[in-house]
Amino acid sequence: MPEHFSIRGAKGRTLSGKIAVCGAKNAALKGVAASILFRTPLTLTNVPEIEDVSRMLEILRTMGAQITFGEHQATIDARGLSETTLTPDIAKRLRASIVLTGPILARHGFVRFPHPGGCVIGERPIDLFIEGYKKMGAQVKQSGKFYDIRAQRGGLRGAELFFRLQSVTGTETFMMAAVLAKGRTVIKNAAMEPEIKWLADLLNASGAHISGAGTPTITIEGGDPLDAQGKSFRVIPDRIEAGSFLILGALAAKRLLIDEMVPEHIESLIEILSATGVKIVRGERSLSVSAPKRWQTLRSVSVRTHEYPGLATDLQAPLTVFMTQALGESLVFETIFEGRLSYIESLNRMGANIAMMDPHRVLVKGPTPLSGKQLESPDLRAGLAFVIAAVTAEGTSVIHNIYNIDRGYERIEERLRAIGVDIVRAN
Repeated sequence: MPEHFSIRGAKGRTLSGKIAVCGAKNAALKGVAASILFRTPLTLTNVPEIEDVSRMLEILRTMGAQITFGEHQATIDARGLSETTLTPDIAKRLRASIVLTGPILARHGFVRFPHPGGCVIGERPIDLFIEGYKKMGAQVKQSGKFYDIRAQRGGLRGAELFFRLQSVTGTETFMMAAVLAKGRTVIKNAAMEPEIKWLADLLNASGAHISGAGTPTITIEGGDPLDAQGKSFRVIPDRIEAGSFLILGALAAKRLLIDEMVPEHIESLIEILSATGVKIVRGERSLSVSAPKRWQTLRSVSVRTHEYPGLATDLQAPLTVFMTQALGESLVFETIFEGRLSYIESLNRMGANIAMMDPHRVLVKGPTPLSGKQLESPDLRAGLAFVIAAVTAEGTSVIHNIYNIDRGYERIEERLRAIGVDIVRAN
């Protein structure tokens, strides 16, 4: 039987203690993909033990890579890759699998893959990837539900790529493909997320020539396969997890210390919560947060998601839950994905007062008391938002389809229980 979470509401400011942030899902997945560029095994530490990472490693294992994974460390030896077709059953369900196409095409000259899947949060076309590979000299054919991409003889060649819209996955994929391409590649209007800078640092430490990562223009000089030189690379902390814990603490904590994270990575969220009246104490690698006392009132603020360093779209759902407890009206504007507000109806069933204005905007009126309900996790990020809503609510909530939550959050129920959340996993 599928598992679910049963959560009893916290009834006020009851959570306390310390919670550590795991390694970033969106960095670890790209680090795994980068292993294909290496002529030596690649070792990553601080790897989150989550479903998405396990599935990505499984794809490479079925393609011939040798992999060991345990205790937050993964070693990937992709030198013996014997297959250049992404395992269809896994790849079509894992959106991040598309980042494998760049390293495989650059290293082996051919890649075949199904249209990638993942969370149903709106249109996520792959036109950017198809157009980019063509500019790098590859031929693209679509056969049924598969794409066949073949580099010209001699491999990919450097190109100038301008992204019409910033794309984190696109930036990372072409940055890796360009590492082994002939000549110079320039990516303009590149995404600037911390995970991109981390990936570039990993590649550069192993022999790549990348400049500008973390800015809108990235330049890559193509070269030879990389060498880890016996080093291991530590995955940076997950800023989305850190931000979600910060929101939870702002709603329900006496005092919560969020540890092993990088405050600079979520400065936008810190500023938003501070503007509502939440008190946040910033450390070098931590944040301390307390929910306002009962005689104090959270003030509503309007927010819009934006590419980094703006408010991450992955924090939009937890922040919307927060705004249901703030006084006044908050306009939440989701600018990245048009399908990311599908969870609103469930929050309204819990007692929220949220009006859908259009596919990108909702108006939240608060504060409204929430009550426990049966909920179905629609995607990875909204799933954790439901957990936060359930902690805030009166009574017991049951959250189904928690595989979506397990995809991105390691042993989340055990870690939340340690700070006082009444949560159990059951069939």
